[in-house]
Amino acid sequence: MKIYIIAGEASGDLHGANLIKALRRRCPDAQIRAWGGNLMQAEGATLVKHYRDLAFMGFVEVVANLRTILRNMQLCKADITRFQPDVVVFIDYPGFNLRVAKWLRQQNNAGHLHARSLYYIAPQIWAWHTSRVHAMKRDLDKVLVILPFEQAFYEKYGAAAEFTGHPLLDIIPADVLDTPRQKTIALLPGSRMQEVKRILPVMLSVVERFPDYSFVVAASGALPVSVYEQYTAVYPSVRVVQGKTYELVQQAQAALVKSGTSTLETALLGTPQVVCYTGNRLSYEIARRLIKIGYISLVNLIADAPVVEELIQERFNTDEVERALRHILEPQHSAEMRLAYRELRHKLGDSGAAEKAAAVVLEG
Repeated sequence: MKIYIIAGEASGDLHGANLIKALRRRCPDAQIRAWGGNLMQAEGATLVKHYRDLAFMGFVEVVANLRTILRNMQLCKADITRFQPDVVVFIDYPGFNLRVAKWLRQQNNAGHLHARSLYYIAPQIWAWHTSRVHAMKRDLDKVLVILPFEQAFYEKYGAAAEFTGHPLLDIIPADVLDTPRQKTIALLPGSRMQEVKRILPVMLSVVERFPDYSFVVAASGALPVSVYEQYTAVYPSVRVVQGKTYELVQQAQAALVKSGTSTLETALLGTPQVVCYTGNRLSYEIARRLIKIGYISLVNLIADAPVVEELIQERFNTDEVERALRHILEPQHSAEMRLAYRELRHKLGDSGAAEKAAAVVLEG
């Protein structure tokens, strides 16, 4: 069987790697080509393009890099045509993947390709751009969703959807919630150059206000360590660690976390956190007018409550970060947050997401 997988971000690489591992258990001879990262490659996929060359976020940034994005899309389409897969699996990364899915349907209809199309870890269109659901219904054979309320959303519009459970439950066991903590603050500023540039300096600005704590930056493997070290250079006590994010967060007493999948990972690891985000002002203002939800972090969205504090744009500043961090370091508040984390894990359902997704991929 020939399988083509497209992931455009670090989190997609992680979940794509676990999917490939599950596929190999069921179908050892499968030929797998992928857009992703080192983790997917390590599981035996032939890597076509690394996600570090694909990660553009925000309206302004996408426009500025439109030529590169279009060139990548043409490369992707040509490679799929040459490979002639039996199934194409899209993982998150909707701006790119939904366009390829539309093209794939057209190629199937014209008889140039004969590939099923599946979306694993569906885009959060329930938050904004709900109109995309109609294109997904038209272009995809099935949407595999990982949040408990998403299946009902897609089925409301007549799209074929299946809840597979959240893949992070397979990676992070429940007993880590009780791990002993060190007097360490973990900083997770993101995996994109523009995120690190905007977010890490503000995170670091509180270091001297917490002299009793060690601060450690979790560097993504998508960027050179030097990208992070250029900001930590003026803080000799701050360490940068790459490739050990889970270990770092699991041992930390608290964390400052860039909004994204890492907020849910931090919650499942049981670490009290403050969610941080600032971006291009124009991109933010456009998004603020389009987004239909009250939170930006997955933790609060799934809980449907303000479990973690979100410091966004102007509120993401030194004084606010200090106040919020002191708050979650207090034993009572950290205990309350961990209790909410336990309820969050229960809401996410059972483990085995990758195995369930692999079964769907291979069922055609």
